[in-house]
Amino acid sequence: MKNPEKFDAVIIGTGQSGVPLAKTFAGKGWKVAIIERYLVGGSCINYGCTPSKTMAASSQVIHLTKKAEVYGVHNSKVEINLKEIINRKKSIVKSFREGLEKGIEKTKNLTLIRGEAGFVDKKIIQIHLSNGGTRRITGDKIFINTGGGPRIPSIKGIESVEYLTSTSIMELEERPSLLLILGGGYIGLEFGQMFRRFGSEVTIIEKGPQLLSREDEDISNEMEKILRDDEVNILKNTTAAEIIKTKENSIKLRLYCEGKENFLTGSHLLIAVGRKPNTESLNLDAAGIKTDSTGYIKVNTKLETNVDGIYAMGDVKGGPAFTHISYDDFRIIRDNLLKKKTRTTRNRFVPYSIFTDPQLGRVGMTEKEAKKKGLKYKTVKMEMSHVSRAIEVGESRGVMKAIVDSETGKILGCAIIGIEGGEIASMIQIAMMGKLKYTDLKEGIFTHPTLSEALNNLFSKVE
Repeated sequence: MKNPEKFDAVIIGTGQSGVPLAKTFAGKGWKVAIIERYLVGGSCINYGCTPSKTMAASSQVIHLTKKAEVYGVHNSKVEINLKEIINRKKSIVKSFREGLEKGIEKTKNLTLIRGEAGFVDKKIIQIHLSNGGTRRITGDKIFINTGGGPRIPSIKGIESVEYLTSTSIMELEERPSLLLILGGGYIGLEFGQMFRRFGSEVTIIEKGPQLLSREDEDISNEMEKILRDDEVNILKNTTAAEIIKTKENSIKLRLYCEGKENFLTGSHLLIAVGRKPNTESLNLDAAGIKTDSTGYIKVNTKLETNVDGIYAMGDVKGGPAFTHISYDDFRIIRDNLLKKKTRTTRNRFVPYSIFTDPQLGRVGMTEKEAKKKGLKYKTVKMEMSHVSRAIEVGESRGVMKAIVDSETGKILGCAIIGIEGGEIASMIQIAMMGKLKYTDLKEGIFTHPTLSEALNNLFSKVE
């Protein structure tokens, strides 16, 4: 057997951890290989954040245009061209990806290898090259950054229909007439509202008692109210027992809600019930790398696997599946290996936004988490209809909610549903990072009239 080519570091996957880590190591003089089986940039650039938020921007323009008369602007009938929306999305994605590829290619000491990687031994990787043939390499340090993909549930008849995923739905050039969505998480909600605004009839089917299961019930209810206001149909406590392809090539779902059988027919079905790790081709057993019961690679708080010198970063390791968390994984490894620090994943902030319109911005604890931990806390809420800036721009739906420690006055968390909710939540996160008390935001001078000014009023409600 030919000896494998030797590298200082091998990175499998070009996601949001892998590329900056590869370039950083290469900049320090390390000989680095980064392997990509499909598209450079991973989920975020190619079929996650960038394309979906680009399309969401189009849906927001449609929404604003349709209610233009509210602003005293009278226009002609709105015409929606889904193909042009898709082409705009493709153009932006392509520009992001090509920029990333050029950055990799011009980096000294960094080799991009296109192909599918799998372990053949603890530190030996065999790559089935995209242009044919194989290549074997090894590295002193190996980093797995292969991300995740849509999880497809085991439902009777699912193999009989051409269902959509969060990837394939963004390639449609004809609008679904009746879109059924399995899953009431952030993917289902974003696409549900988006395609309703594109003109599809949409029904979201959630097996649990509320949408967005990790959120407080009042926040979930507020989001549901907004979606229903946008004429999205929502079924909760409803399980799909069977998927049937009809003679007319429609898709029929056999549903159960509180023991009662029901049938629902649509033209298209989106599966949005969660994600799974991309580990199927890695042959992890050959390296002795352990996974959990759902297939995610087990790591400690320093992102080390059970095999010395092998790490896992981003979605493939489980935990919060967000681009910004993947990027922070890069920072942890960079600092620990190059700066001799002892950074860990313990107690780091996990902010996120759901890009419905209006947005949900979240950081820190929910009220139910604070209650479960037995903390003494106070909750403050304020409707966005009390925020002057929201009224002025014509989007006053939503609510601001914050959790405050009763004893210290520190902010424990917040949920902001409203126009630019993610940006407002980020302001509160900065205050939390600086260990400010709620009174600092209550008494802070913020520009009038801005959304951030509403923090004065929100935190004035703490008794």
